[in-house]
Amino acid sequence: MKTTIALTLAFVYLSGNAQSPPFMTARDTIPGNDSLTGDLKAEVAAQLPVISLDEADLDEGSSTIVSSVLAAGRNPFLSAAAFNFSAVRFRLRGYTNGDAVYLNGVDFTGLDNGFVPFGLWSGLTNVMRARQNAYGLEAADFAPNQLGLYTNIDMRAGAQWAQTQVGYALSNRNYRHRFLLTHGSGFDKKGWAYSFMLSTRYAQEGYIPGTFYRSLSYYAAADKRLNTRNLLSLIAFGVPTENGRQTASVQEAMDLAGTHFYNPSWGYQHGVKRNAAVTATFQPVFIGVYEYKPDTKTSWMTTLAYTFGKRKLSGFDWYNAPDPRPDYYRYLPGYYAKTQPAAAAALRTLLAGDPDLLQVNWNQLYEVNRANNVTIPNAGGEPGENVTGKRSLYILSNRVNALQRYMSNTVYRTRYSDRIGFAAGAGYQHQENEHYLEVKDLLGGDFWLNVNQFAERDFPNDPYSVQYDLDHPDQLKKTGEPYGYHYRMMMSRISAWVQLTLTGQRLDAFLNVHAVQTQFYRKGLNRNGLFPDDSYGPSARQQFIDPGWKAGLTYKRDGRNYFFISGGYFRTPPLFDNVFIAPRTRNALQQHPLKSETAWSAEGGYKHHSPRMRIGLTGYYTEIKDAYDIMTFYHDQYRNFVNYALRGIHTVHFGGEIGVEAKLSAAWSFNGAAAVGRYYYNSRPHAVVTVDNDAALLTEQVVYLKNFRVPSTPQNAYSAGFFYRSPRYWFLSLSGNYFDQSWLSVNPIRRTVAAIGDADPSSSGMQELIDRITVQEKFPAQFTLDLFGGWSKRLRYTIHKKPVYLVFSIGMNNLLNNINIRSGGFEQLRFNVEDKDPDTFPPKYYYAYGLNYYAGVMLRFK
Repeated sequence: MKTTIALTLAFVYLSGNAQSPPFMTARDTIPGNDSLTGDLKAEVAAQLPVISLDEADLDEGSSTIVSSVLAAGRNPFLSAAAFNFSAVRFRLRGYTNGDAVYLNGVDFTGLDNGFVPFGLWSGLTNVMRARQNAYGLEAADFAPNQLGLYTNIDMRAGAQWAQTQVGYALSNRNYRHRFLLTHGSGFDKKGWAYSFMLSTRYAQEGYIPGTFYRSLSYYAAADKRLNTRNLLSLIAFGVPTENGRQTASVQEAMDLAGTHFYNPSWGYQHGVKRNAAVTATFQPVFIGVYEYKPDTKTSWMTTLAYTFGKRKLSGFDWYNAPDPRPDYYRYLPGYYAKTQPAAAAALRTLLAGDPDLLQVNWNQLYEVNRANNVTIPNAGGEPGENVTGKRSLYILSNRVNALQRYMSNTVYRTRYSDRIGFAAGAGYQHQENEHYLEVKDLLGGDFWLNVNQFAERDFPNDPYSVQYDLDHPDQLKKTGEPYGYHYRMMMSRISAWVQLTLTGQRLDAFLNVHAVQTQFYRKGLNRNGLFPDDSYGPSARQQFIDPGWKAGLTYKRDGRNYFFISGGYFRTPPLFDNVFIAPRTRNALQQHPLKSETAWSAEGGYKHHSPRMRIGLTGYYTEIKDAYDIMTFYHDQYRNFVNYALRGIHTVHFGGEIGVEAKLSAAWSFNGAAAVGRYYYNSRPHAVVTVDNDAALLTEQVVYLKNFRVPSTPQNAYSAGFFYRSPRYWFLSLSGNYFDQSWLSVNPIRRTVAAIGDADPSSSGMQELIDRITVQEKFPAQFTLDLFGGWSKRLRYTIHKKPVYLVFSIGMNNLLNNINIRSGGFEQLRFNVEDKDPDTFPPKYYYAYGLNYYAGVMLRFK
């Protein structure tokens, strides 16, 4: 019979980010977690070595079995990446779609775009603390994780702390004020547990001028323990949110406005700031979970989930009128600098003297619409139905994504013996995304005419080509009505996986194999006049069957030192968004045959766990091949929207990561992390160029992307800081962060033969011009300083004879107010091919916030 150092194991398990055991009540977690005392206990417990001994072999050191390192435990590198590196949009190992989030076993990653929909649960952090992580090629008993960070979050009522929290926070970030109320009951004697949370976040104006934030986050869950083996759970949450956004802009406009946080999306209307780029989202989620535990070694969890709702993003639409965006390139001095220097200088002086001219002129838009009184003959396709009124030339429109998604998943876990563990899972998902435009505001007009203005210009004698909806021509659209394109994405996925883990005296091993079947197609809901035979109804169904595997081996030198190596091969189907060339107008696909993206990866490293030191060191190498991408933009030469379809994109990602937590004394500790990598393109993709108004292929090009860097994340990131915990229940943390090797997202058109043309590098000045066209911009290295602190006090009075705690916390990021940190950006896809001048359409940038803070006060009681 085995004896285990149970206290050590329990504390290490609970102090990490591991998911709580299925039937554990919230009050059964670490005692004292309502105060910093509990945090201190967790911190100390997490440092203890983990060793289990066989009682029969206590005197024989050679028979000692070293326990396995917990993959779900706290990872010092991930802790730094999540907080210290977030200001510069750091991506783990440079993967574009490497991460996934599971809620009680169900993968919520979008089938259409591969992104994690964090907005679905934004603001609900307080009820999402019970989580399990699997990073890189680690074994995971909840999913067949692939390359990035996979997280499983237990949102059941029984996983929440048995306490009540009431709090308020003040911030100068996206929102200014936050109020929250959470409550968890824990399980009662009848086997019931319930939990709820309500949180509001609000800002009349956020950190960026012209932005605002209004959000309500709610959560409710109930568990019923039917008996010692069966647990039934219901969960519902939602986050209705409306926020005014910032849009990227060119450096020239920022310099004229005098700030790196210039936002061209807003302007004054009747003396009040109004933002044209507003996101409105409400997609509630419902989850049902059934878990069966026949014994302490086996569990079987089945989850059903459903989410639906709309996401709307507003912006300008206009008909045969000047561009309403204030930073449009023809409105800036740089456009005239080479041909009309005097006019450029005068315009620069004017804009610098009156920065409001760089904002949206709402009054002018209303005046144009109110002055445009016209008669529309045969309106709505009805002969003789003539309508006279103010036809809007400018409107605010919503790009609507109406989502409906069904998800199911089942996971079985067991241990056949102390040496053999087994896990298996299967899931099915069906997702529909309905896309269309919607009139949000007619801006003083009476109606919007639903016709294609580009088709009017290209086919002036064809009355059918101009119709977005050929079966309902010349529709007059009012506020709230759909117009323009209208189609559905139809996607489904079936997955299955098994994992075997072997635990030896000195070696651990695992093998995970999985297979995924994916199917998707487009279903047009409008018969487009340009493509009457290829726009309405379902497209051909695309189907992929993709296997994959990963395996790993860990050598346990003792209970503190672990050496590991892992490898894996994965195939991933192309995403809907990267396959359909112009889904707004037709069913056309990238050239056949479509391939699945493939990736193989290897990693190895060392982990050290001891009472005073926790170290994680990992090296990795990954190759990803046969990725697709589609970019759509307005092309000045073709005077239309152009679709740039890329295939054969290969990337390489390699580097090393280290995380360190060192206990220097009873009160002081050191935390450090570093990520040093190189992520670059490793192929010359093939590009097919088409326009929205014509199915004909315009050209095919080779894009010379090989050796260009993967953009928009620092490839070198470092963090080091000291943490002080006072025995009087307050703490303070100061960390410095350094970022380098961050690169601008490149325009593939500028890396083609057509962009260079017949420019001779040996000619005077030509090499400099070629370099300006082709060289990728590197962002300057940057440094930030972050300060975090908190204090907890047990109050003298009690509630229901339970202690009450008052907790203060504050976080100050970018303490030195460095406002020159470019956190992202992109080269505009428009390029002046005729003059070969990259300055005609300069890059657009985002800058990280300067000094920003979050301060909160919380009252906690049971």
